[in-house]
Amino acid sequence: MKRQEIKGILQSDAIGSTIKVSGWVRTKRESKNVNFINLNDGTVLSNLQVVADVTVFKEELLKKINTGAALTVIGELVESGGQQRVELVAKEIEVIGEADPDKYPLQPKRHSLEFLREIAHLRYRTNTFSAIARVRHSMIFAVHKFFTDKGFFNIHTPIITASDAEGAGEMFQVSTLDMSNPPRKENGEIDYSQDFFGKQTNLTVSGQLEGELAALALSKIYTFGPTFRAENSNTTRHLAEFWMIEPEMAFFDLNDNMDLAEEFLQYLIKYALDNCIEDLTFLSQRAQQEEKNKPQDQRSMELIEKLKMVSDNEFVRLTYTEAIQILQNSKPAKKGKFQYKVEGFGTDLQSEHERYLVEKHFKKPVILIDYPANIKAFYMKVNEDGKTVAAMDVLFPQIGEIIGGSQREERLDVLTEKMKAMDIPLDEMSWYLDTRRYGTVPHSGFGLGFERLITFVTGMSNIKDVIPFPRSPKNCEF
Repeated sequence: MKRQEIKGILQSDAIGSTIKVSGWVRTKRESKNVNFINLNDGTVLSNLQVVADVTVFKEELLKKINTGAALTVIGELVESGGQQRVELVAKEIEVIGEADPDKYPLQPKRHSLEFLREIAHLRYRTNTFSAIARVRHSMIFAVHKFFTDKGFFNIHTPIITASDAEGAGEMFQVSTLDMSNPPRKENGEIDYSQDFFGKQTNLTVSGQLEGELAALALSKIYTFGPTFRAENSNTTRHLAEFWMIEPEMAFFDLNDNMDLAEEFLQYLIKYALDNCIEDLTFLSQRAQQEEKNKPQDQRSMELIEKLKMVSDNEFVRLTYTEAIQILQNSKPAKKGKFQYKVEGFGTDLQSEHERYLVEKHFKKPVILIDYPANIKAFYMKVNEDGKTVAAMDVLFPQIGEIIGGSQREERLDVLTEKMKAMDIPLDEMSWYLDTRRYGTVPHSGFGLGFERLITFVTGMSNIKDVIPFPRSPKNCEF
């Protein structure tokens, strides 16, 4: 007999039929005549209740059915008198994987997220993390569907690179040299010409620069791959390894870029609401339980309401300079409530400033444009005022910036001068400059940190809980 998945069984109308199911025991409740076993196979949040008559099954077998054990059950699907429409009356039960109840760490009780991070290899089996995994999958599919439907081409950009797209220098080095005794030049520096690639190489922080090369031939491309930042930060917003979505579009100016980013984000949120509502409802209830412990003025918006705030509202667009004026005139600024003071033009906006604009002032998602040139990357197009660049940041409730992007600087002379001023070696980047030498065109793009998106969609408060195996300072387990 072929095994059926619990998701399909719970939606089935085949009352009276004999079916086969496999899964893991979430809970078992014993009564005088019957054992009630909640079985889950990960295909859906809800469990299937299995009813095992104690007169049918040996006590020795029933004792092996504990939380965490894996079972295969054959039985009759019947109408349920409980919360679900159907339940399975067991005729045959096979314990295919035992779980020692005294050692299995995921007992049927509430566990802290900190504890579950310590057993990340098992946390998928909890309702919270199975829900996150299903939502994450749906968002991966939605990303590819959105871009494919709009005629984009997916490009795999290199994970190992000799360039630093962000210019921040926080990169993981890749080398096959003997680090205890590396070859050295006469001046004492490490001789990377003897390394595997013949030069110093690192794990990528972005696929953008290579993505631009493809866009300037294919018109519309996107990358979706792993990126790495060696930033010594243990906050709830940072990971050392994460996934980035980076579209690049030829013949797009900043307005086209903003239009695409808004359409993209609203598409993803609507897709989640349409396809993951059971998991989102559960995650919303979970978040509300956590919010009860916070003061009223520090509680976050209910998850479904927050998602609809994004999907149902046109994004507000304003310049960085206008945002600075709003922030300086705000009550938090005047009362000294901001942790980071808004000094004026040139202030690098923090999450608290971004969230104020979205959650308090406009009560809508916000796109900020035209940032000061000296706080943005070298590749952003310089505006006519000479002080600002055609950058854009999309700001969301709860997390602040969710997308960063810009119109790229397509003028060879301007880009060359910017790179010189920022000490970016022109000879090593000649391949990038070639796109400005031969058939240059206006073009734009943006980056969306996938885990930041999943944090928003699931309502989780720590980014380490929305990636299967988080990598952060002093943490590289599993």
